[in-house]
Amino acid sequence: MKTFHCNRCSQLVFFENVRCERCESLLGYVPELAEISAFEDAGEGRWRSLHPGANSALFRQCHNYAVENVCNWMIAADSPDTLCRACQLTRTIPNLATPDNRFYWYRLETAKRRLLYTLAALGLDVPSRQADPEHGLAFEFLEDGGDGSRVVTGHDNGLITLNIAEADDAHREKVRTAMGEPYRTLLGHFRHETGHYYFSQLVENNPRWLEPYRELFGDERADYGEALDAYYRDGAPADWQASSISAYATTHPWEDWAETWAHYMLIVDVLDTATSYGLALLPDDPTEPTLTDRTPVEDASFENLMKRWFPLTYALNSLNRSLGIADGYPFTLAPRVVDKLRFVHRVIAAASDRSQPLQGSAAVAPPPADAHTARLR
Repeated sequence: MKTFHCNRCSQLVFFENVRCERCESLLGYVPELAEISAFEDAGEGRWRSLHPGANSALFRQCHNYAVENVCNWMIAADSPDTLCRACQLTRTIPNLATPDNRFYWYRLETAKRRLLYTLAALGLDVPSRQADPEHGLAFEFLEDGGDGSRVVTGHDNGLITLNIAEADDAHREKVRTAMGEPYRTLLGHFRHETGHYYFSQLVENNPRWLEPYRELFGDERADYGEALDAYYRDGAPADWQASSISAYATTHPWEDWAETWAHYMLIVDVLDTATSYGLALLPDDPTEPTLTDRTPVEDASFENLMKRWFPLTYALNSLNRSLGIADGYPFTLAPRVVDKLRFVHRVIAAASDRSQPLQGSAAVAPPPADAHTARLR
């Protein structure tokens, strides 16, 4: 995530901000520019962008921005849409009559928009179900029923369902501890589930990638239900860290891909943020890890990403330990895991149209239907 500034007063602002704290200008994200813009009121529900790249164009707030206060994206003033490109992907929202659900909805949408920003930067923006009813992506944010029925977070043919309880920090931490997971975040859920979606888009029916995928991750034709039962019965192999990014990745080749995809998204997003802020590591001791490279992540080779990633995580974990909190990056990347991450990088690079990073690539096939509880978050 790059840095943003108010176009009226140059104050540093963030991706989620709706108002500049210094000059009080309305702020909104313009996906066509991939920028946060400051706006001035143009009357009749229209707002004039102050961003130099917008040429004073007029915009409207997304309905979920103007009315529901869970969004901050803008729509061209002459567009017939009432929802922004991000909110159009949400097919079912939580029941707002239930206490706290509006807050959970806000958190879900915030995490989803961060995911979409990264996908767009990599040339992997996706169509909504409205634009592509057969292959478009859609989200449902559901809660457990009062009758004891449970909502299972998962992916099925482009429809991603998330249990809104994952937006509750206390609940998510309780589940993380019970599952013995080192890391579980709301954004990680979105990354993981879209990994399943992109497996079908980019790998499943692509002869170029399918066999190399099977060599690295295994044969995805193995029975998923049996694999899931075996994992919950027996757990992961004792040596799982030698070949997998997480214990849950050992469940089935589909899950190995989704966990690896999610981890690649994590790496790209964190490096993009560090690069945008001009973060450098220049230790007095030349034998300690250094970091000076500021190559944009969308232009970087995989080797470049890895060369920068290890020093950054060393510094991140050292800072966390000084604060007395757990490591921010509790992972070890074995050579086999690095090979899998490299494969994800190659697939994305081949599929992306970097000349038009916001246009998105068309889906090529419906993803495999599966229902599972995603684990690495």
